[in-house]
Amino acid sequence: VDMDTVVLEGATHKKAGPGSVPGVPAPPVKRPKAKKAKKAVVFFEVEILDAKTKDKLCFLDKVRRLHKYWCVCVCGGTHPQWYAARQSIRLDPKGKSLKDEDVLQHLPVGTTATFYFRDLGAQISWVTVFLTEYGGPLLLYLMFYFRVPFIYAPKYDFTTSKHWVVHLACMCHSFHYLKRLLETLFVHRFSHGTMPLRNIFKNCTYYWGFAAWMAYYINHPLYTPPTIYGEQQVRIALIIFLFCQVGNFSIHIALRNLRPPGSKTRKIPYPTKNPFTWIFLLVSCPNYTYELGSWFGFTLMTQCLPVAFFTAVGFIQMTVWAKGKHRSYLKEFRDYPPLRSPILPFVL
Repeated sequence: VDMDTVVLEGATHKKAGPGSVPGVPAPPVKRPKAKKAKKAVVFFEVEILDAKTKDKLCFLDKVRRLHKYWCVCVCGGTHPQWYAARQSIRLDPKGKSLKDEDVLQHLPVGTTATFYFRDLGAQISWVTVFLTEYGGPLLLYLMFYFRVPFIYAPKYDFTTSKHWVVHLACMCHSFHYLKRLLETLFVHRFSHGTMPLRNIFKNCTYYWGFAAWMAYYINHPLYTPPTIYGEQQVRIALIIFLFCQVGNFSIHIALRNLRPPGSKTRKIPYPTKNPFTWIFLLVSCPNYTYELGSWFGFTLMTQCLPVAFFTAVGFIQMTVWAKGKHRSYLKEFRDYPPLRSPILPFVL
C-alpha cells in the first residue's frame, strides 16, 4: 500500500462529519447571504398654488413618488370644473408646462416642492378642430362654384362658368381639403390631444373667410382666366400643384411613421426611399414647403388676387411655425443636421 494514499485517507476521515461516507469529501458549507441594506425612503411635501393669485389649491404630505398625472388628478378632485385636459402644471408661474411623463424625483426640486397651476380654459380635441376648419372651406367653395342663390345676381343662380380653368380650380381646391380631412382621420398622430376651445373660432375665421373670398372671385360670372400665357400657364400651375400635394402627403406619412401609436417620442426626421422626402436633407419642415408650393401653383392657375394674398399670409404663418420647430429640433437633438433651413433651402 502506498503511504501517500494512507495519509490522504486519514485526513479525509478526520474532516468528514457524522453520517458521511469515508473517502468522499464533505459538501461545501452554505453561508447565509448578507442582507442588502435598505435604501432610505425619501418623502416629499408638495403644494400646488394658483399661478396667478398664488393661492394654495392643495397640499400633499409624505409623498413617496409623484407623477405629474397625480397632480392633475388631485386638482381635478378638489376642483371638478378643472378636468385634466385644461390643467397646466409647471415649476414656475410663467414657465412651460410639465410633460405628462415627468416624475417628481427627476425634477429640480427639493423635498418640499411647489408647483403652479394654470387653467388653460375649455378644451376641444385637435381632430374636431381640423375637421371643422377644413370641412368649412370645402363646402363654402362648392356653394360659390354651384352659384347658389343670394351670392350673385338672380340670373346666375345655379349656372356654370364657361371657363375650364374655373372647373379645374374647383377640383384642385376640393382635392386639397378632402386630402386634409382624410389625413386628419387616418394619418396624423397628435402629441397633444386637445387645444383651447377659443382657437377654433380664430382658425375657422381664417380658413372659412379666405375660402369664401377666393371662391367669390374665381367663380364670379365676370371672372377672366389667365391671359398672359393662357393654357400653358394653367398646365404648368397644375403640375406644380399636384407635385406639391403628393410631396406634402409623403412628408405626413414619413412623420407619422416616426411616432408609434400612442407614443409621444420625438425623433429626427430623415429622408426615406420615397424621393419626395429627400428634401429633408435641406429643410426641417418640408410639409410647409410643399404646402406653400401648392398654393403658389393655385395662385398661378387662377391668377386671382385673393388667392395670392392667402398664399402670402399662409407663408408668413408657416414660416413662424417652421422656425419654432427648427429651434426645437436644434435644442433637443445635439446631432441635428446643421445644413437644414426651417422652410426654404439655404434661404429661410
